[in-house]
Formats: sequence, C-alpha cells, structure tokens
Amino acid sequence: MNPLSPAEHAQRLTRRHFFSRCGMGLGGIALASLLGSKRLSGGEASPLVNPLAPKRPHFAPKAKNIIYLFMAGGPSQLDLFDYKPRLLELNGQPIPPSFIEGKRFAFMDTSHGTKLLGSRRQFTRHGQSGAWVSDLFPHTAGIVDDITLVHTCAADLFNHAPAKLFMNTGSGQFGRPSMGSWVNYGLGSEAQDLPGFVVLQSGPRGPRGGAVNWGSGFLPTTFQGVPFRGNGEPILDLTTPAGVSAARQRQTIDAIRDLNLQHAVETGDAEIHTRIAAYEMAAQMQTSAPDLIDLSAESAATLQLYGVEKDEPSFGRNCLLARRLIERGSRFVQLYHSSWDSHGGPGENLQGDFEKTCREVDQGQAALVKDLKQRGLLKDTLVVWGGEFGRTPMGENRDTTGRNHHIDAFTMWFAGGGVKAGAHLGATDELGFNPIEDRAHVHDIHATLLHLLGMDHTQLTFHFQGRDFRLTDVHGKVLTKLLA
Repeated sequence: MNPLSPAEHAQRLTRRHFFSRCGMGLGGIALASLLGSKRLSGGEASPLVNPLAPKRPHFAPKAKNIIYLFMAGGPSQLDLFDYKPRLLELNGQPIPPSFIEGKRFAFMDTSHGTKLLGSRRQFTRHGQSGAWVSDLFPHTAGIVDDITLVHTCAADLFNHAPAKLFMNTGSGQFGRPSMGSWVNYGLGSEAQDLPGFVVLQSGPRGPRGGAVNWGSGFLPTTFQGVPFRGNGEPILDLTTPAGVSAARQRQTIDAIRDLNLQHAVETGDAEIHTRIAAYEMAAQMQTSAPDLIDLSAESAATLQLYGVEKDEPSFGRNCLLARRLIERGSRFVQLYHSSWDSHGGPGENLQGDFEKTCREVDQGQAALVKDLKQRGLLKDTLVVWGGEFGRTPMGENRDTTGRNHHIDAFTMWFAGGGVKAGAHLGATDELGFNPIEDRAHVHDIHATLLHLLGMDHTQLTFHFQGRDFRLTDVHGKVLTKLLA
C-alpha cells in the first residue's frame, strides 16, 4: 500500500468536488481533467478518488471494523481479572526490594518500602475457559468464552495524559496520529454519511489529554476522530438555525465551497479540502446523526440487554451506538469511560467508587459482545477493552484503599475479528508485578490490531519532516498467539 501524500489528497479532493459540482457531463469531465493536470495542480494527474473511500488492505483481513472500549484512568487488573491468592496471603507485608529497585511510580516513594495489598474481591472461574473474574464483573463473566484475556500488557509511561497518548498514538508526544486515524488513512471507511472514526464519551469527565487522543496529528485532518454525544443533539451546532431553509443553506455551502476551491487550486493546501469535506459531511449528518442516536427502532429486548434507559446517557447506550455505527460502515469507534483512577481517598477508592465504575460498564460491554455475536457481526468486528496502564500490587498510604499506576503488567481483553475465543495470553508472577511469559507491549498490540485489519504495520507509513512515520514507530511484533 502506498498512502497518498497531502498534495495528492488535495488534488483528488479538488477534482471530486468539482466533478460533483459540474455533474457527469463532458464539461464536468473536462474540468476534472484540468484540475488534475500539472498546469493547475503542479503535480502528476491522479484518478478521481475520495480519500475516505474504502482501500485495499495489504492482505486478507480478519476484521473490518474496531470498537475500542477505553477505560480511562487505568483499571485495577488485580481486582478484576488477574487473580493472585499469594498476594492476598502477603497482604500488609513490604514488597521485596528486588521488585521495585530502579522503578518509578507516579505517587509512591519506593525508598520507604511500600506494602502489598491483596484484593478484597471474590474471584470465581467462569465458562469452559475457566477464566478468573471477580464479583465486580458478573455480566462480563458471562462472555469469557468469547474473549481472550491478555494479562501481560506493558507500557512505557506512568502518568495519565502521556500514557493515554502512548496507548492511542504509539507516542507520548503530542502531534502523532491516533490509531483510529491511522486505520482510516490506511483503509478508508464504508460509511456514506457518517465519519469513519467516531468517539463516544461517558463518565464524570473526559480523558486526560483530551482531543489529541483521537486527533490526526500530521495526517490530514480528514482522518481525525469526530466526537458524538449519546443523546440530545449528537454534535453541537449541527442543526440548521431557525429561519434558514434547506435551499438557503445549500446555497451558502455551495458558495463557501466555490471560494475554498478557488483558494485550494491557487495554494494546493490540503487542509482547505478537509474544510470543504467537513461542510459536506456536516450537511449529510444533519439527517444521519439524529437517525443514528434515535433508538426507537431497537427492540425492548435489545435495550434491556444493554441496560439502556430512555434518554439517559450511559456507557451502555454508547455501546449500542457503537454497534449501530459499525452497521453503518464506520471503521473505528472508540468509547471512553472515566474514571478508573483508584489511588484511594475521596472519589477514587477501591471500595464504593471502584464498584460504581465497574457497574457502569459491566452490562454494556458484555451486551455489546453478545449482540454482535448474535447478529453475525462479531466475526468481522474486533472489540478491544483496556486502559492506559494497570495498578500496582502495592497499596498507597491514603485514607482509603487504593493502588498506584503500574505499567509493567496489566490486563486487556479482545473479542471477535480473528482473535481466539475463550483463551488466555501471558502470565504474571505470584504478586502480579512482572510478566513471566508472553509480554505484550503497546507497540505489539498496535501491530496486532493492524494485522487483523489486513495491514502490515511496517508498511503503513506517512512521510513527514524528512522521514516515514508509522503507528508502531520502529518497534512492534504481531502477537501470533492471540490470533485464531
């Protein structure tokens, strides 16, 4: 695959819009030809292509879409999936210095010896796979034979904002494209009147770092994520103002488009074409976006499955919207739910606060997998669950129980889209501190997700500032044991 340069995107977008403006007659064809010539564009002529049109992958894909359930704040794997009876036996004892020598933590001073914290949750084996799941996830326990748990995920950065960036973009630095942007850049989208990359949020606040987590970085902004609201007006300021007719709005958009096209031909600036495309997509979404969030056609059984209550925003509603989005062709849908930041103290302890957050997501995420499976969509849709890092086997010295950030070993799960069902990958030591087999670094996870979509992560590149960039930078290997 040879992705287009910004200049090529500019040429192709310009020709597409003029072609649409002029119709299919000879005049339109002639004008499109002129816009593709060296005389006007300053480069080689190129075919008439929509940059978001579906593109051929490098090889046959296992998955066509991704739904990424991002647990912002770092859920505690030791209280959910990674059962450690030895840790419970050693509760309250200092962790051996060999574990923490040379390590850095966000809110702990390792020089004073921190104490181990065994989980207070009840763990039970579930399904044919015998997966350990705590009592905090009763609904998720019911889908363990449809998911693969990876217990040895590892990251590089231990503070929230840079760690979220790292998980989403492969770098802790601002300015890199998000995973969803890379996917849409490489594969395009099947959606006709909705964005190829959509973001849905729930919980008390948005993720730290904000929009850069779904930004397009140095890729054309055509590929950035578009945040939707789960109820009410899907996108603020999308509705046509009172007193403006459809015809008047169309005249306005056409006039702005013509001015932008004139400037685009003069400058070759790809971002002008993104602006033109944004106007057109916004006009289409005035109908498609309200239709998306209108759940009146969903059966009572489906709404009950997801735990959706009328007009109430929730993670479960966003899970249902995610299914509706991939049905309509969106390539990458990302759900953020906060807050999993469980240090201890007011609002973030591992008792009531953590339990509440678990209840908010448990039913919806299980329902999504069940619903996709029964509709025959799970085989082509890859569902990803996890945060930016996990939690330490040691507790923090706060008023109530909590754990610190941990980047060396944490749990994610994957379902559908070419992933083994009912499997386990990786194992951690008896304290859950380090991986002892099958470490899965963030770069490896990214390489694997692209592989399942039919893309070689080493070949999906974009030339910027003198070199070819990619999602995995110069790292990453496919986790072959995760593949079906």
